[in-house]
Amino acid sequence: MGKLENNKKEKKEALLNTAFELFTSKGINKTSISDIVEQAGVAKGTFYLYFSDKYDIRNKLISHRASKLFHNAEDAMNAVPADSLVSFDDRIIFMVNHIIDQLTANKSLLNFISKNLSWGIFKTALTTPKDSSEVNFYDIYTNMLEKESRHFKDPEIMIYMIVELVSSTCYSSILYSEPTSIDKLKPYIYQTIRHIISEHTIPA
Repeated sequence: MGKLENNKKEKKEALLNTAFELFTSKGINKTSISDIVEQAGVAKGTFYLYFSDKYDIRNKLISHRASKLFHNAEDAMNAVPADSLVSFDDRIIFMVNHIIDQLTANKSLLNFISKNLSWGIFKTALTTPKDSSEVNFYDIYTNMLEKESRHFKDPEIMIYMIVELVSSTCYSSILYSEPTSIDKLKPYIYQTIRHIISEHTIPA
């Protein structure tokens, strides 16, 4: 990568990082594009090279941050012995557990994603990475499905149900330990994930 490309990447990263900081501290409604560019130390024209408005940078932030969550989880999964994660269920739960642990360690990210995430944004973010450094989650998911001996009906609905389950149950548990701590809640989440997968499994 040349000096010019490095400079562009650094400016885009500065805008993304600054927007995240402001959105999580002030809220998106109280954050202006002028606030973002001033704190990032770039010209307003540079902002419009990458983003159409503050809602566009919010959506790309979700893509950027979600991609990192899944990339880290995939790397961790690939680092463990293959025979320790034999089934599709085990691999899904491993990734979910890793992502929950990342969100537990970064509560501001959990807050940001939970407040701004919808299935449409989530699906778009994870199926259309914005640059080569981002992960297409659907590629990971499809590869996991292909390696599984079982077949599943409506695999998109299946992953939608799992995402909705995890996002809706973890928020209060991680932030407020309600109705219980996340460590106590995890076994119930994973049992339910196995049930969802079982319900979508096509009998041999």
